[in-house]
Amino acid sequence: MKNNTQSQPVKSPSVFDVCDFCIKLETVGLPADELIDGFQHLIDSGMAWSLQGYYGRMAVALIEAGHCHR
Repeated sequence: MKNNTQSQPVKSPSVFDVCDFCIKLETVGLPADELIDGFQHLIDSGMAWSLQGYYGRMAVALIEAGHCHR
């Protein structure tokens, strides 16, 4: 008998899910390395400046602390 279950698509490790990042950040928190990587992506994509003010302020703080770059 043939198995008709469809496999879930596999996400590439290089794909950044902004919604997933924001939900995890705002609900359970993130380890420092994931937080910095996530904010660097938001900065690179320009989204840090169009989301809630918290994201822009945190991006600026991480840049000023030397953890992220413009």
